[in-house]
Amino acid sequence: MDTAIIGMYCLVDDWLRARRHQESPQRRLIDAEIITIALTAARFFDGNFRAAQTMLIEQRYLTDGLSRSQYNRRLHRVQPLLEALFDWLGRVHKAASHENVFLIDSCPVPACDNIRIRDCRIYPSEATEDVFRGYHSSKRRWFYGLKVHLIVTAEGYPVEASLTPGSVNDTKHLRSFEIDLPEGSVLYGDKAYNEYFTEDLLAEACGIELCPQRKTGSTRAVSASVRYLQQVYRKRVETTFSHIERMLPKSIHAVTARGFELKVFLFVLSFSISGLV
Repeated sequence: MDTAIIGMYCLVDDWLRARRHQESPQRRLIDAEIITIALTAARFFDGNFRAAQTMLIEQRYLTDGLSRSQYNRRLHRVQPLLEALFDWLGRVHKAASHENVFLIDSCPVPACDNIRIRDCRIYPSEATEDVFRGYHSSKRRWFYGLKVHLIVTAEGYPVEASLTPGSVNDTKHLRSFEIDLPEGSVLYGDKAYNEYFTEDLLAEACGIELCPQRKTGSTRAVSASVRYLQQVYRKRVETTFSHIERMLPKSIHAVTARGFELKVFLFVLSFSISGLV
């Protein structure tokens, strides 16, 4: 844990210094410390910011702390920095990858149990018209919450991510996904990403080959060797999601929808950093 915490802080602090990040001289904690608390909470404390800050103070990583409300305000204020850090890490993972192969998939993150949907205050079912109710096909059950959409390298490290309501179809979301991959890349996906228009558009405009698993009777059938590669690479993206799911607590505590989404993103960001430190 000590090595991971020090590594995360040094990485974030050096990255902020390289960006010539300016901070208020009246702050009690610098932004690198605010981000380190959040990453430590996501990685070791099930997203509990208070517990992470208390441990860091007791172990003398920090000399001062903030109240719960003060810390939440500071964390929301640095959210653009967190997104920029994730983009930078994505470029690092792409540059370090030994293969020009990427994988795309989605994973559900429930906001509450199905039996508590009517009591969910983060995403009220009546106000949202059940847009957050989705179906998890691999587990054959419904869930209520968000979907995390990831593009990962062949080694399994995320390079792009987005959050959508649970009911959003993977194929429709693919059309709005900001795919920024090197020219000549191959993007493997499951059967949910069979969308010929997007395939042709990516090939013509970006030189990216979208190669999803084909449905029965598809007019664009693939060879047995390609099907084998799809199965091999799909196991890697499933491993990535299993790692992230192990980091997620049974229940993510959040008061607002923005806070819930920020915590989910922090788990993905923490996993991305774990590939470096």
